[in-house]
Amino acid sequence: MTVKQMVTRMRMTETTTTTTVEGQSCCRWHRRPGQRRPTNMGIIKIAFFLVCYSVASTMFGLAKAKHTSSHENQPELNNEANFPRFAEPIPNITVTIGRDALLACVVENLKGYRVAWVRVDTQTILSIHHNVITQNPRISLTYNDHRSWYLHIRDVEESDRGWYMCQVNTDPMRSRKGYLQVVVPPAIVESLTSNDMVVREGTNVTLTCKAKGFPEPYVMWRREDGDEMAIGGENVNVVDGEVLHITRVSRLHMAAYLCVASNGVPPSISKRVQLRVQFPPMLSIPSQLEGAYLGQDVILECHTEAYPASINYWTTERGDMIISDTSRTGDKFETLSRNTGYTKYMQLKIRTVGPSDFGSYRCVAKNSLGETDGLIKLDEIPAPTTILTTESLYNNRSKGRKANKKLDPLMVGDYGVEEWKENGHSIRHPPGAFHNAAGTIRCAVSSTALWLLLLLPTILLVGGPSVTLRVPAARINR
Repeated sequence: MTVKQMVTRMRMTETTTTTTVEGQSCCRWHRRPGQRRPTNMGIIKIAFFLVCYSVASTMFGLAKAKHTSSHENQPELNNEANFPRFAEPIPNITVTIGRDALLACVVENLKGYRVAWVRVDTQTILSIHHNVITQNPRISLTYNDHRSWYLHIRDVEESDRGWYMCQVNTDPMRSRKGYLQVVVPPAIVESLTSNDMVVREGTNVTLTCKAKGFPEPYVMWRREDGDEMAIGGENVNVVDGEVLHITRVSRLHMAAYLCVASNGVPPSISKRVQLRVQFPPMLSIPSQLEGAYLGQDVILECHTEAYPASINYWTTERGDMIISDTSRTGDKFETLSRNTGYTKYMQLKIRTVGPSDFGSYRCVAKNSLGETDGLIKLDEIPAPTTILTTESLYNNRSKGRKANKKLDPLMVGDYGVEEWKENGHSIRHPPGAFHNAAGTIRCAVSSTALWLLLLLPTILLVGGPSVTLRVPAARINR
C-alpha cells in the first residue's frame, strides 16, 4: 500500500457531532455499520509513514535542484574564457608634484567590450574607450593594440592624489585600481618662521621654523659655520625640532643659524637666520709693557670686542688722538685695524723711536652701549751689541813663479791677512753687518795652522774683543 492510499483510507466518512451537556462539550465518533473504531497504534503508524514521505520528497527535490543547477552553470564555465581579463594589476605609483604621471591598464581578450578610467574617490568618469570625458585639460588617454590603455596626468597636483580604477563593461563589471601618490618637497612657511634678530646679551631667545610638504618634513637647527651650540648647558651640533630656545644668550651665540627641512623628496631647503647680540665694548691687551731702543720700529697691540661695532682710536700720554695718514709714507705713527666678527684687532706702529716717544699710549673703544680703554707703556732699553768676524781666503800670490818648477806637495802657499780696526779708515764690513767698537781684531791664517780657523770663535769669546791673534805664515821654498 502506498502512502497515498494510506492517506485516502484515513479519510473517514463519519461526521462528528458535538452536544453540550451541562456546559461541557463532548465528541462522538459516528461510524458506518460494520466499521471498527481506529486504535492508537494505527494512528502512530500512519503518522510515521507521513513523516518518511515528507523527508523523502524534500531530499528528492534538493537532488533535482542541484542537478538542474549544475547543468545550468556548465555553459557559464565554458564561456569564461571568452570574457576579457586583466593581464596584470595596476601598479601604485609615486610622482613629485609638477611632474607627469602614467597609469597603465592591460586587458586581454577585450573583443567588443569597452574600457573606462574612473576617479574612485569622486566617482568621476575620466575616459570611455577612445574618448576623454573629463574637462580637465591635464588628462589625456593613449592605447596600444586594443590591449594597453594608458591614462596620462600632466603637471601633477596634490589634488590628483588618490585611487584610479580601470573598468571593463562586462556583466558583472570587471575592474582593477591603482593608487597615485603625489609627494611634495619641503618649503619654509615664511610667515611662521623667525627672521634676523638683534637682542641684548643676557636675554632669552627663541627661533622658530615652520615647514610644509608631503610627507611632513623633518626640521632641525644648526650653525652655518659648523661650530657647536651651547644649549641647555651642553655643546651640541644639531637641535631637532622647529623651535630653538637659547637661555641667557651671550656673544658666543652670535652667528648665522640654518633651519633645515627635509622629507626625503629632493631638494631639502633651509633658511638663514642671523642672530646678533648687543653688548658694550670689552678690551684686552696682549702686552701692557713694551721695550724699544732708540731708532727701532715698534708695534703696540690692543684687542676689543663690541656690538654694535665700536669706534677705536689711540691717544698719547697727554691725551692727544693719534691720527695717521696712510697716503704719506714714512709717517711717525701708523694705525692698523682688522675686524673678525665682533672682534677688532688694533695696532699702533711707531717708526724710528726717539727719546720723546717713550711713555704711555692708550687704546679706546666706544659704541652706543658704553666705552672702555687700556694703557700700554713703552720704555727704553739698551741697544744690542754684535761681534762679527769675516774670513777672506786668497790664492797663492806667487804669480811670478816659474811654471816648470816643481813644488813640494807637502808645502802650501801664502795666505793674505785682513785687518778690522776701530777707526773708520781701514775697516771694511759686509753689507748690513754690525761691527765691534770695543777694540781691534787682527787675524792671520797660515797653511800650517789651518786647523786654528776652527778654534778662532772660541779664542775670541775667551779673550774678549781686544785680543789680537798673530800667526806667522809659512812660505814655499824655492
